[in-house]
Amino acid sequence: MPMKSIKIAAAVFIALALILVLLAAGCTQPASPSGSASSAPNGTVGILETAGVGPMPSLLATGQIDGYIAWQPVVEAGVESNIGQVAVYSKDLPPAGEWSDHPQNVFVVRKDFYAQNPDFVNDFSALNLAATQYINDHPQETAAIDADWLAGGQNFTYGNVSVSSVTVVNNSLPTIEFSNNPSDSWKASTSDFVQALINLGTVKGYVANSSNQDAVLYNFQPYTSATAILASKNVTKPAPVQNTVGVGYLLAVDHSALFVAVKDWQYFNDTYGIALKPEDLTAAKPAVADFLVNGQKIATVNLVPANAGPNLMQLAATNSIQMSYVGVPPAISAIDIGTPITIAYPIDNLGSGLVVANGAPAQDWQSFAAWAKERSDAGKPLVIAAPGKGSIQDVMIRSALQSSGIAVTEVKV
Repeated sequence: MPMKSIKIAAAVFIALALILVLLAAGCTQPASPSGSASSAPNGTVGILETAGVGPMPSLLATGQIDGYIAWQPVVEAGVESNIGQVAVYSKDLPPAGEWSDHPQNVFVVRKDFYAQNPDFVNDFSALNLAATQYINDHPQETAAIDADWLAGGQNFTYGNVSVSSVTVVNNSLPTIEFSNNPSDSWKASTSDFVQALINLGTVKGYVANSSNQDAVLYNFQPYTSATAILASKNVTKPAPVQNTVGVGYLLAVDHSALFVAVKDWQYFNDTYGIALKPEDLTAAKPAVADFLVNGQKIATVNLVPANAGPNLMQLAATNSIQMSYVGVPPAISAIDIGTPITIAYPIDNLGSGLVVANGAPAQDWQSFAAWAKERSDAGKPLVIAAPGKGSIQDVMIRSALQSSGIAVTEVKV
């Protein structure tokens, strides 16, 4: 063999040997990301993203997960059914004090729709504000309406466990603060969500890079106009909306404003001159309603449910819906990637919770974190379900784990 060929062969052999050494040493693997198992001092927790919150109690009852973080009524449903216990409500999640009065849901509007139909949006917003007052003044009636919408007035059933939907909703309502006021403190708490999303690497576009985040996120004119409408008791009839209007929502107690507005439409019609009258008055969960002002039909409204907030924002991005009740983080994330929506006002605050199996050694966040480390050290990391990547509950549990030095891994069942 010629000397030149021998040198080339030797060089190839040495290169291959070096590659094998590097692979054996793990040097060709990417650096561990922030919060990964190798960098987290307090263990690892697996997050299972479910399609909404519906499957969670059954998954917990059958031992497929160790806990779940959800919106109401699924938090109280787990407790009432004796499937689980509340380890911690969202207001007590770390970092300490950050979520003590956190925003939960907001009302968003596509910018182009508001520009074309400002009077309609303002009147619809007045109905939302009136519905919030109704919820606070009539909790028993609200519980009955919610139970009818969410369960057809029947029990919630998880496997062979059945619990009263009215009882569950009654227990859920006090954990939620229904308010539409976009106060300075509310905006400050929303900014905490923005920062949490930036820290998690979820928000890195328009919102993250803006020098004026308020201008990017909000347009409170519908709230201001709605407040004036209710104060004056004078509703201006808007021009009819020619196309069907899509309004998104979740099957959650948080969105009670929609449920009571539709189910007790006659009350709102008689009291305020604004109503969302279901086309099928016998339906437990109406799909279509007529928006009425002073008894005259202004628009046909499709009521569009989804499994989680990110799904609603996808519908808004494609103009399949024009307005929506939705969690704060999905709204922020949607605006960050250029979805042409604006946050018009809050719908509610608080109302989420972390539920673990009955008898689990977790009565607060500190004991939960200790349990998570113990299980991780034993090679059996906890698995916690969250309702979809980027949902408010997903963001809060990931932020809490990150702040406690606990790594997150993605789990599939």
